[in-house]
Amino acid sequence: MPDRARLSLLARRFAICVVLVIALAPVVWLFSIAYKPTSDIFASPPTLLFSPTWDNFSSVFRYFNLGRLLESSLIIAIGSTALSLLIGVPAGYALARSTSPRAIWLAYFFLIIRTVPPIATLIPFYLLMRDIGLLGTWWAVIILNTALNSAFVVWMMFAFFRAAPASIEEAALTDGCTDFGAFVQVALPTVVPGLIASAIFCVMFSWNDFLYAMFLTKADTKTISVALLSAYGTKDISWGTLGALAHFSTLPIVVMMIALNRYFVQGLTQGVH
Repeated sequence: MPDRARLSLLARRFAICVVLVIALAPVVWLFSIAYKPTSDIFASPPTLLFSPTWDNFSSVFRYFNLGRLLESSLIIAIGSTALSLLIGVPAGYALARSTSPRAIWLAYFFLIIRTVPPIATLIPFYLLMRDIGLLGTWWAVIILNTALNSAFVVWMMFAFFRAAPASIEEAALTDGCTDFGAFVQVALPTVVPGLIASAIFCVMFSWNDFLYAMFLTKADTKTISVALLSAYGTKDISWGTLGALAHFSTLPIVVMMIALNRYFVQGLTQGVH
């Protein structure tokens, strides 16, 4: 390998390492304080070597109904993801197969909906859920997340369906297949990576949501992202408890991302042509 190419490769690897250190340093710090005694958490200068303790995890199991928190997070994430796909996938397919030149602009309009500031939709939706009696339930958060995530799914699936060849579906229609049959049996199998990528994004948005879950749920329906706020007291912050709770809030989504990483990357790189 020429010297210039070798230096270029080393420079890129060094840059990647620097970015990784900057990105992962706060995460490593937050996770490490879960195993530190209080004296080591507030040590100045910070101690790199310490005797691990499980007291912070014991506090989490003692003061929090962890099973209930995870159940609420899972129900909201899975429920909103399922509804978003049920609504967004057919809409994305319809736009992709539309012959109107305005279809692509409509697809971008759905993407713009996802960029609306959360606080702008919270107050009217809070009043709506209160009036129809769903305030404090899982459904309140599921419906709001579905309204926002389905718009994102429409944009994502529009790109995937548009990249898929329509000739296969036309052949199926010629053979006597119905429009719905061509969609389910022919079009959907060709965009499985897009379906998985869209589902991953929806789960991420719903699992990490704090604002909607904070104001639209109550004590027995709150999610683990809301429970993280409990580490903040009126006089101090229970950093050890916060670090321990962060394990249960972060690790499930990280495991999912590692398992489905290649679909997630494809979803990030798939563009609207």
